Amino acid sequence: MADINTDRPIIILTTDFGLHDYYVGIIKGIIAGLNSRAGLIDNTHDIPPYNIDSGRYTVRTSYRYYPRGSIHLAVVDPGVGTKRKALLIETRDYFFIGPDNGLFSFLEKTEIIRIISLKNRDYFLKEISTTFHARDIFAPVAG
Repeated sequence: MADINTDRPIIILTTDFGLHDYYVGIIKGIIAGLNSRAGLIDNTHDIPPYNIDSGRYTVRTSYRYYPRGSIHLAVVDPGVGTKRKALLIETRDYFFIGPDNGLFSFLEKTEIIRIISLKNRDYFLKEISTTFHARDIFAPVAG
């Protein structure tokens, strides 16, 4: 079972948001507001827009280089606002948060301890947009 350092969790961000606007900053602000001690690391925000294959490749080839117990918040989400699930996946050494769209399909079944479908709105922002689940659902859960 992966152990999170609850005093100072390490949260790794991988998105297709780019850095030319405020979206990444908002995600970091929400996490910092919920846990000011969280360590935030930008893996990349330059995944080609909506390219789940590229996002999956990036997370798959990079996650093991981060500390055990780290939380990988990955968002490449062309299905935002649809009925696709939001997930938290716990493995032996890491946690993964993001959309259920194949982004984490590289994880071996033998590594996975549990998969949680994120439904409890108590862990989300009060208002949930149909276009920014990274802000309203994924970041609050990671924080």
